[in-house]
Amino acid sequence: MTSGASTAGRLRALVWPAATVLLACAGAAVVLAADPTSDAGFPLPPCPVKLLTGLDCPGCGTTRMVYSLLHGDVPAALHYNAAALLFLPFFLWTWGAWVLGRWRGQPVRTWEQWRWAPHVGLALIAVWSVIRNLPFPPFSALYV
Repeated sequence: MTSGASTAGRLRALVWPAATVLLACAGAAVVLAADPTSDAGFPLPPCPVKLLTGLDCPGCGTTRMVYSLLHGDVPAALHYNAAALLFLPFFLWTWGAWVLGRWRGQPVRTWEQWRWAPHVGLALIAVWSVIRNLPFPPFSALYV
C-alpha cells in the first residue's frame, strides 16, 4: 500500500468520528436555542420516566446540565446532573480511543473493557437513581 492510499484510508476511517462531532455540535445548538432552564426557548420533550412516575431518572437534568456547561456554569451543571457531569471525562476517553483506534486501524482499550466496569457502572447508576429521589435534605437538593 502506498503512502497516499494509507493516508486516504485513514481519512476515510475518520468520517464517522467527524460525523459524531457534527451531530454533537448540532445537538448543542438545539440545546442552546431551547434554553431548557427556562420557558424562554422552544420546548424539548420531557423525560418519559419523570412524566409517568414523577421520579427523576438517572439522566434527568442532563439537557440542562449540558446547557449550563455550554454557558460555563459548572455549579449549575453539577446541580442538574452531577453523575452525568462526572461521567463526561470517561465518555470523552472512550470517544478519543475510538477515534485513535480508527486512525491506527486497531482498537484501543479503554475503561469499558475493565472486568469490573459494568458492575461498578450499574451500581453507580442505581445509587444515583435512589439518592436523587430521596425526599429529605441534603438529597432533596438533587431533585430537578
